[in-house]
Amino acid sequence: MTGKTIGIMGAMPQEIDGVTALLNNPVRRVIGMRSYTSGTINGINTVVVFSRWGKVAAAATAATLIHVFNVDEIIFTGVAGAIDHSLNVGDIVIAKRLYQHDMDARPLMQQFEVPLLGKTFFECDDSKLNKIREAISPLIIDGILKDRIGADVLAQFGISTPNLHIGDIASGDQFFANNEQKATLQAALPTILCVEMEGAAVAQVCFEHKVAFTIIRTISDAADEQSHIDFPRFIEEVSSKYSVCIIKQLYNTN
Repeated sequence: MTGKTIGIMGAMPQEIDGVTALLNNPVRRVIGMRSYTSGTINGINTVVVFSRWGKVAAAATAATLIHVFNVDEIIFTGVAGAIDHSLNVGDIVIAKRLYQHDMDARPLMQQFEVPLLGKTFFECDDSKLNKIREAISPLIIDGILKDRIGADVLAQFGISTPNLHIGDIASGDQFFANNEQKATLQAALPTILCVEMEGAAVAQVCFEHKVAFTIIRTISDAADEQSHIDFPRFIEEVSSKYSVCIIKQLYNTN
């Protein structure tokens, strides 16, 4: 990563605040109602920004990082709702392929296909995914998350030993809060592990500008009728600390 400029995005201010605090010599700049903070982490030029919710907000933020700050890579970290039943609250998902589940221009083209690109998903290459997995695995294997957050706090959310997954993520401008939504998505895209509102939009912008991207999500809920319960507290006490730990591992800081 040396010599590059990295953009770090998140859709929740609580998750980004902790990452912003990692910056050395921070400089803040407001563009388009967003606050971009530049500095260095472990000697690497970095720009951190709270993107806000949704695909449009995420795409606009990613485009600004690319055109104004000239980033070479964008990392998005934040929460997601579990779609695959094997996932549990506290698990980490690294995106392999990202779909826009609300993209549907039928009968002009097949469902999920992005107009003019001829693509139904955006993909991260295997070599990059393996490097990310190696960097993040110690959070679980070495118990770093438990040490940083506290086993008692994790236990309050039913988290004992979180797992790390690599797989498909679906993005769309819709908060999943019932099993009917989950069943519909699973029927259409059976490989999806989790759902959120920004990742595929960031991936599309990066694809179109030939910029590397990494989407990493923490499972906050089961995307069902209980998905709203304790969500703000989970963001504050768990996922915000996950984000800091993940960035530290990726930057190889202590």
